[in-house]
Amino acid sequence: MSRITQWDPENKVYWEQEGKRHARRNLWISIFALMLAFIVWQIWSVTAVRLNDVGFSFSENELFTLAALPGLVGATFRIFFTFMPGIVGGRNWTVISTGLLLFPAIGIGFAVQNPETSFMTMSILAALCGIGGGNFSSSMANISPFYPKAEKGTANGLNAGIGNLGVSIVQFVTPIIIFTPWLGMLTGGAQILQDGSEIFLQNAAFIWVVPITILTILAFFGMDNLPGMKQSFKEQAAIFKEKHMWIMAWLYTMCFGSFIGYAAAFPLLIRQEFPDSGGAGLAFLGPLVGAAIRPMGGWISDKIGSGAKVTFYDTILLLAATLSVIYFLNNQQFTGFLISFIVLFLATGIANGSTFRMVPFIFVDDKAKLSAPVLGFIAAIGAYGAFLIPKIFGWSINSTGSANLALYLFLAYYVISLLVCWYFYSRKNAEVKC
Repeated sequence: MSRITQWDPENKVYWEQEGKRHARRNLWISIFALMLAFIVWQIWSVTAVRLNDVGFSFSENELFTLAALPGLVGATFRIFFTFMPGIVGGRNWTVISTGLLLFPAIGIGFAVQNPETSFMTMSILAALCGIGGGNFSSSMANISPFYPKAEKGTANGLNAGIGNLGVSIVQFVTPIIIFTPWLGMLTGGAQILQDGSEIFLQNAAFIWVVPITILTILAFFGMDNLPGMKQSFKEQAAIFKEKHMWIMAWLYTMCFGSFIGYAAAFPLLIRQEFPDSGGAGLAFLGPLVGAAIRPMGGWISDKIGSGAKVTFYDTILLLAATLSVIYFLNNQQFTGFLISFIVLFLATGIANGSTFRMVPFIFVDDKAKLSAPVLGFIAAIGAYGAFLIPKIFGWSINSTGSANLALYLFLAYYVISLLVCWYFYSRKNAEVKC
């Protein structure tokens, strides 16, 4: 199903008369579908910690595994999902991939009500949440071709930025919704905590079933498959021979890998380093700021005509914020630590938008059709941060008793990224000006 028979967004007359309205309709449906995908992806980050409270007896290692599996599987799914819009059509894959979110949402809702549910079953459900993480790559690969180059940064930023808000939404909503009786009583009843109070852990998953269903229907009737965009896997696989695809994967891991990895680790990090602060409940602020600012990274890049410059100067901000986090951590000043980390999230969000704006300006002319799968693939590589950063923090704390070593490693990575961005893209005689 498609209302579009031709597509030429670079033609200004066509864009203003017809193209823009189609693009905006597809973008807004995509944004909310992607938001739900991020919500499902991160359900375990706030659900796993409650399992033993309702009668399960999982070890700390098993609970960590349940929280980490969606990140690992989601990043891997992104590699494959990248190519699906080109193979089956963007609208078609959005309908399929959004509908698939129902499986983990419904499955988790039933599984958490039975303390006899095996760890293997829980692991399979956690892995299925990786579908939500995978959807990001296909979503970005689908939306980018809808917009002319001059507006790609803003469009990609809106799609990714508002979609990323799903991380903060699920971290904010879950602690509230699991104590909401009216929904829980409709879906299996209460579990009793040790203090005698009631909790409805199934609500954390069941609350998203209706929105997922609605968005799947909206995608079916409201989105489009763009003509002339289908490519076989073999055609899209040409990206693996492109040097700049791998360079951009490094830079995108710097920003999005940091964003999603810090989002997963931040609550635990606060509890570990500032146990008496009671500040873990404020952890959602970091992902909220990082996601909300992402559209600005693309918009600023569009306005000044260079995503590379924005990425370069933003990486300096990333370095400064990391140094500030280390300073306040060493001095055990929670307020300064929290503010510095929020600035760190802000910097990752801006670079998330600006790096995605760079890609369509690197892959041009006869390589223009590679832009969409490149966006999807670098998003796949960056998503491994959701698994690696919490693991590195855990290794650092277990080895040294502090998160400092992990932060110094991240600092070194950002320094290398700054030099890479400067050399290839932002210096006066750079290989590619983007």
